[in-house]
Amino acid sequence: MFKALVIEKDAAGYRAGVQTVDDSALPAGDVLVRVEWSTVNYKDGLAITGKSPVLRSFPLHAGIDFAGVVEASEDPRFKPGDRVVLNGWGVGESHSGGLAQKARVKADWLVPLPDGLTTRQAMAIGTAGYTAMLSVLALERHGLLPGAGDILVTGANGGVGSVAITLLAGMGHRVVASTGRIEEAEHLKALGAAEVIDRAELSAPGKPLGKERWAGVVDSVGSHTLANACAGTRYGGAVTACGLAQGLDFPGSVAPFILRGITLYGIDSVMAKPSVRMPAWERLARDLDLAKLEALTREITLEQAVQAGTDILAGRVRGRLVVDVNR
Repeated sequence: MFKALVIEKDAAGYRAGVQTVDDSALPAGDVLVRVEWSTVNYKDGLAITGKSPVLRSFPLHAGIDFAGVVEASEDPRFKPGDRVVLNGWGVGESHSGGLAQKARVKADWLVPLPDGLTTRQAMAIGTAGYTAMLSVLALERHGLLPGAGDILVTGANGGVGSVAITLLAGMGHRVVASTGRIEEAEHLKALGAAEVIDRAELSAPGKPLGKERWAGVVDSVGSHTLANACAGTRYGGAVTACGLAQGLDFPGSVAPFILRGITLYGIDSVMAKPSVRMPAWERLARDLDLAKLEALTREITLEQAVQAGTDILAGRVRGRLVVDVNR
């Protein structure tokens, strides 16, 4: 028996709560993991509250991330005692996930935890931080080196934004942070932002082409914010799109692409191949300032994760939440 945050949908309605469940409730898989830490992401908030139909089967254990220790494995790549991390692959959507004390998954979905990171730190990073790293790597491959120009980070107080700021500033970039919580400016500057702007500058309908302001962008917001970020990107610059907090739409223009030659990179963290995931996690272990990561992290219990799902959708969560599934 173990505890899990179970989401159900039946004649009684849609509901989420912590239950004690039997091991037989675990789905098929070739690796059994004793989960130590999980986290609450924006997608978890959608699943827990039912605000968006992200779940594909019921009942299901919530949680698109987890980090823990292998208890049993039918795959030779993993053995009992190995520390592992999981992000995405439909876990927490169509396959029971990490907001639970146990998880059974496919070995292909697991990444060995790099040396230098604890399981708690891995979940302080979580899908949000791993996605931020994928975005930073895309800008890097584009050729945007420190000194190339300002890098805009939207949704700066969220998980992706907070980690992106920390990573980019640590690499020597000048970061401009966009946030709807301008009162958090000093916190963002402590993470490394050189300048903080109000999201209102970007969130309303804008012009097809704006003043050239930044060399690159990490956007987790979408909609008008992404369109305006593209419109303000300098000639030959790059924009990464990895989120939809404002909306799925992209009410933009081809002008920045055909007149300034900018590039828009789509960042998928869910189905990325192991050959993409493992270097990202290695870079996080090497490049992320763990003291700053701790400063933007708050620890909660499995029971508190239910309310956290509502809070993250309402924009009341700063930085990262780590969930101690064992209390």
